[in-house]
Parts: sequence; C-alpha cells; structure tokens
Amino acid sequence: MANKKGKGNGPTSNVIAQNKKARFEYHIDEVFEAGLVLAGWEVKSLRAGKAQLTDTYILVKNGEAWLLGSHIMPLNTASTHEIADPVRTRKLLLHRKEIARIFSRTQDKGHTCVPLKLYWKGNRVKCELALVTGKKLHDKRATEKDRDWQRQRGRIMREQNKA
Repeated sequence: MANKKGKGNGPTSNVIAQNKKARFEYHIDEVFEAGLVLAGWEVKSLRAGKAQLTDTYILVKNGEAWLLGSHIMPLNTASTHEIADPVRTRKLLLHRKEIARIFSRTQDKGHTCVPLKLYWKGNRVKCELALVTGKKLHDKRATEKDRDWQRQRGRIMREQNKA
C-alpha cells in the first residue's frame, strides 16, 4: 500500500499532457476541472502517455462542452475490431452552471476557452480547462524576459551553492 503514487492529490500530480503554449499565449482568467468521455483504447494510450494538447480548444454546443483537436495516439496493441480516430471530438463532463458560464464568457470579444492539461485523478482522466484572454505582443515579451531572468537566477544560485 505504501507505493501508491499520488492518489488524487489534485491537478499537480500524475500529469499526462500539458498545453504549455496556452500559458504563454493567453492570460488565464478562470480555471475549471472537467471529466472526459473516453473509449477503452484511449485510456490505454493515456496510461502510456501518448497524448498532445497543442492547438486544442473547447467548443460549447447545444448545452454540451466538447474537446476539439486533442491528439491521442492509438497503441499498436489496440483493439482490431474498433477503428481508432486519434483526433476525434471528445465530450467534456461539466456541471450545467459551469457550461453556461463558459458559453457566456466565450461570447465576449477576445475571450476563449482552452485546455491546460490532462491528468489522472484517482483512476479517472480529468482535463483542466481555463477561460482565457489573448496576450498582446508586449505581454509575451515580458513573460519571456521574466522566464529568462528566472533561469539566470537559478544558474547564479547553483554556482553560489557550489562555492
């Protein structure tokens, strides 16, 4: 029992895939946690870590939320009687009020909803999604400058600890 890894310690543990580009391209306003409707072969592929969230977005249609553009690569050992579509549209499981909030906010100009990461919570796959607004070019430059400074500061601290 002692060797269980991070049994549902929140979104920070057991990350399957991250959308790092989203954090660079957008200001994150509000974060939601959604379940995912998956097929059996998709769960096996996610256990193997074969997922990508680049160029993925959320669409709200007919009171349901959908994950579009996510890529889950089928394994070679996947079922032969089922045709595996790696980029199929997947349904997100959210409360009705959350879907309504996402829909109303995405109707505003400059707002959209993007997935930030896929992760395991217990034995279920969860998707962390966020309501975001686009960053301007100067905001992106500031983010890059801050990231470079953090990297440089880490180098300086390591060198001082060695001496």
